[in-house]
Amino acid sequence: MKTPLGHLSYCTNIHAGEHWTDHFLALQNALPTIKNQLSPDAPLGIGLRLANIASLELTQPERLAEFQRWLSDNNLYVFTMNGFPYGGFHRSRVKDQVHAPDWTTPERVDYTIRLFGLLANLLPRTDGKAAIPSAGISTSPLSYRYWFRWDNETQRDKAFEITTQRLVTVVEELVRIKESDGISLHLDIEPEPDGLLETGDEFINWFNLYLLPIGLDRLNEEFGMSAAEAEAALREHVQLCYDVCHFAVGYERHAEVLKKLQENSIKVGKIQISAALKATFPEEPNSRAMTHDQFLHFNEPVYLHQVVARDDRGELLRYPDLPEALQAFDKRHVEWRAHFHVPLFISDYGLLQSTQNDIVEVLRLQKETSFTEQLEVETYTWEVLPDDLKMPLNESITRELEWVLQKIKEV
Repeated sequence: MKTPLGHLSYCTNIHAGEHWTDHFLALQNALPTIKNQLSPDAPLGIGLRLANIASLELTQPERLAEFQRWLSDNNLYVFTMNGFPYGGFHRSRVKDQVHAPDWTTPERVDYTIRLFGLLANLLPRTDGKAAIPSAGISTSPLSYRYWFRWDNETQRDKAFEITTQRLVTVVEELVRIKESDGISLHLDIEPEPDGLLETGDEFINWFNLYLLPIGLDRLNEEFGMSAAEAEAALREHVQLCYDVCHFAVGYERHAEVLKKLQENSIKVGKIQISAALKATFPEEPNSRAMTHDQFLHFNEPVYLHQVVARDDRGELLRYPDLPEALQAFDKRHVEWRAHFHVPLFISDYGLLQSTQNDIVEVLRLQKETSFTEQLEVETYTWEVLPDDLKMPLNESITRELEWVLQKIKEV
């Protein structure tokens, strides 16, 4: 739906399934009900997620036409997509395999190009032209950090070289789409804890040190672009996906990150509205132990829950998953931030809290100086929440979006 801060919806990676029939059934069961609650008289947007198998199946003309008719009949529209998870994303162990296949592989390139072809066909049109002139697909932060020897500078450089070369192949396809159809599509890189790109600074450094030099040469060779034309194309077609949870886990200051992006002329493709878990540990030993034990309720086997601890010297200590952090916990730890994507509308979880205030701050910054047109709620952990936090799925999605709409009014 269109809000004063941009198009808003939720990411459909919340729904299980790898085949298009599963995806479509979930959308049919959820979206008309949610639309009736939130936007009965105006179009409702979709942040569409397609598994690789489903993306192959939806390229069949009859299936694509059926989906387009259904969107039109129900006054729904696609304005963004999530191309991060490639395969299964629920009900089985995902962990670091959420990054697979990564950007070192041709499979990731093929999948992403296929998604862009679908997005170009699914965007709403008026008089034959796209009613949304610019749209994006979020993707992984190139790869998973622990799949490489991070202390080996040669291997690290090679990883950035290979992944960037693959990614520029997608940029070349986006240039062709714009030339043929006039649609500006962008690939939105999503930094996250333990990704090959983890922080705002790492993303900016990669953009300047790898993407621009490699991309300038490739676009000149492929299209005969001048350096200025090639740089403009790279800045248009490669942007940042600003996942609030991920930046909050890393204790990053949102205003500073956005200021650096602006100073480097890097665009934000979309905001993923999401919340992490956090806790400040009391000094009293029993209270510390009780707070530590509260995290045990969120220690589940499906997703990675990276933890960034702040110690008594202000240093950040990074743990690849919650079990490692629970085991390493000691008196030095002052605060924890855990990657979990907890519900937005709940701020307190017993002795733990969410990073809900980070979302409010980012929405305020978006209101002050609009830096994107796309907002997507991404809470996908409903199935693995403790039982006392589980609710019917459609009701949960509606509450998430209602909470965001209310905060948009308040900021």
